[in-house]
Amino acid sequence: MYTYIALIRGINVGGRNILPMQELKAIFTAMGFQEVKSYIQSGNIVFKNQTPCTDKTANKIISQIKQIKDFEPNLLLLESSDLKVALKNNPFPIDNRKVLHFSFLQSKPLKPNLDKLTEAKTETEQFKLDGKVFYLYAPDGIGHSKLAASVEKI
Repeated sequence: MYTYIALIRGINVGGRNILPMQELKAIFTAMGFQEVKSYIQSGNIVFKNQTPCTDKTANKIISQIKQIKDFEPNLLLLESSDLKVALKNNPFPIDNRKVLHFSFLQSKPLKPNLDKLTEAKTETEQFKLDGKVFYLYAPDGIGHSKLAASVEKI
């Protein structure tokens, strides 16, 4: 049995693309996935599958959501080992977990603009791009982070 994490972006934000977690869980269950669990209204789903999932699996999930809800979200499908590796490779202190954040990217950036990322950060912030994982250490809080607000555009 394989464990996966589906990170679904662009749902339940600002009153758009509403997809209650019970419905989302039902979609995954109807597709044959097992032990489907969600986290609040986040669009994050943990599930198990008998066989390895691929990009084709992710595309099927997106298509199913589009068919039922008439919108097409972005979906990033991770293996549980991806999360374990990201945690293991974290370069920052974890004494205060509220100031450490990390994001998974669809793919490794070919030419990341690290200078522009450095310009966007505050004096107290630190970041590291490690393959497909972007780590952000924001000791003044994520709400005060100019880098967090602009990292996706950069």
